[in-house]
This record gives sequence, structure tokens and C-alpha cells, in this order.
Amino acid sequence: MKKLQEKIKDFCKENDMETSVEHRVLDTMSELGEVAKEVLKMSDYGKKKSEYRQELKAELGDVLFSLITIANTYDINLEDALSKVLDKYEKRLKKGSAGSEND
Repeated sequence: MKKLQEKIKDFCKENDMETSVEHRVLDTMSELGEVAKEVLKMSDYGKKKSEYRQELKAELGDVLFSLITIANTYDINLEDALSKVLDKYEKRLKKGSAGSEND
């Protein structure tokens, strides 16, 4: 993950794509909305069982890119962050469910 974060950091610098974290967060939310739209399209807006569309892959890539740019802004190692989240869920699951009520 660290290599991927570095690759995106370099890409943004080389292509003058650096912007404020506030814009990065808004961009991430916008991209997540596009993921939601693709999921809706895949089920014909809930009328049928969801069928995979190739467009979903690109939209998920956009979300991942945006999330990584936010992490890079604050020098957050996403591999470490994900490990901590997995630990948190393991502890919750031992208490009965993955929900935050088990914190």
C-alpha cells in the first residue's frame, strides 16, 4: 500500500493535481456517489438482481484514488490504518457483532 500511496503522491505532484484536503473530501464523496449510481444501474434501480457492470471498477478506482490523496495529505499510512480497523472489528466480533455498540 505504501508504494501505491507514493505513486499517487508523485502523480499528483507531476500533474499539478495538488489541492486542499477539503476539496479532496468533497471529491471523495462525489466519487462515492458515482459508485452508488453504478450499483443502482446494475440492479436497474432495484427492479432486478444486481449484475456486474465494468463501470463499477472504474468508479471504485476513483474512490480509492481520492481516499489515498486524503491519507497522503496527513501522511497516514493506510496499511497501518487498515490493520487497526481489522483489530477493532476482531475485538467487536468477539463481543457478539461488528457494530460500534461493542466498543
